[in-house]
Amino acid sequence: MDAQEASTIGARARMIRRRRGLSLEVVAGLTGVGKQYLSMLELGQRGFNRRGLLEDLANALDCSVADLTGQPYLPPDRESARAKAVIAQIERGLNEATVDDVPDLRPRPLDVLDYWVKSATKLRDTASYRASGEGIDDVLIELQVHLATSDGRERLRAAELITETAYHGFVLATTLGYMHLAQLAAQRAFDAARIAERPELEAFAMFARAPSIARTGGRRRAVRMLDRAIDDAQQLTAIHDGNTLGAETFGLLHLMGAHFAARGNDATAAFDHLDEAARVALLTGECNGLQQHFGPANVAVWRVAIGAELGQGPAVAERVQHEPIDLQALGSKDRIAALHFDLARSWAQAEGDRDGEALRALDTADRLAPLRMRNDPIARDLVLTLDCRARRRVWELDSLRHRFGIGNQRPRSVDS
Repeated sequence: MDAQEASTIGARARMIRRRRGLSLEVVAGLTGVGKQYLSMLELGQRGFNRRGLLEDLANALDCSVADLTGQPYLPPDRESARAKAVIAQIERGLNEATVDDVPDLRPRPLDVLDYWVKSATKLRDTASYRASGEGIDDVLIELQVHLATSDGRERLRAAELITETAYHGFVLATTLGYMHLAQLAAQRAFDAARIAERPELEAFAMFARAPSIARTGGRRRAVRMLDRAIDDAQQLTAIHDGNTLGAETFGLLHLMGAHFAARGNDATAAFDHLDEAARVALLTGECNGLQQHFGPANVAVWRVAIGAELGQGPAVAERVQHEPIDLQALGSKDRIAALHFDLARSWAQAEGDRDGEALRALDTADRLAPLRMRNDPIARDLVLTLDCRARRRVWELDSLRHRFGIGNQRPRSVDS
């Protein structure tokens, strides 16, 4: 196996399977796919278009998803390399202090730290991930000092800000492929939310905690946790005096429930969760509590992701063509990039017939949020899939390969 071949998910899966002494039949059965299909995945003749498939295969091989994806990746560009410094800051912020063990220092006022948190999350929304994380270590440490040394309202406010900051760390660590660090950040957010005594914050923190556990091999446990959180959050759906945050977080949990169900290939449960989220979104309207953009537009974006995860991509993408999503109402470069990426993998499910649309959508997603796309294993595998299926060389595909740091897969004629 040469260096380029060894960088693919399928090649890693084949190597692990052989080292485990497992046959194609056994692993295919455990994964829930056919023997021929698994063989095609291993040989790079089919792409890993579903996150649930990655998780199922990792479980069958008794390895982690990261063992299959090779995350975290070597940075393909200067911005990605600079972003690695943010990971070190998140690690320091979470390990240098905890909610009950802090260093002896004088923190900045909560108003100053609050301003940093709000500014950072807005930067993240514009896909400026590296800039949004600069200084997160000091903010986390200082907030935890406030929590340990304050009482009354000041202590509760510190806990609220730790929840938001640790959640921000979770998103950045996930984006860059550091899943165990993301799980630590999500747990810190959840612990702080419980101290804050605000049920809507606890529901918000579960929006990070559950997927962080699912991504590190605990999908069944994550589903159980999320189901309990949804039951507990029923009380949050009432809207009083225009305060919709509780209803928003309840809707977010249903969106995550839809994604978990889709990863488990349970279409009925996935659409039940989606329909409930859509119902709540009609009540709240377009909102942006905690920088989550919950509302009808974002539910529509999630519906595309769920459709792609269930293998219904082409039909979902066609629907978006005829009923465009209101991107202006969405108002988030990060979420718009996610939409274009899910449209790309949706078109790619047409088995080559719509690869032109898939290529354009993936190119758009990468231009909007390059750091996110180039560190996503599904996006990287999609580049490989489009490259292998292309009958001739096109500039847009070459550009994507170079931007992702992915070498040419096989010689082709030049498109004149």
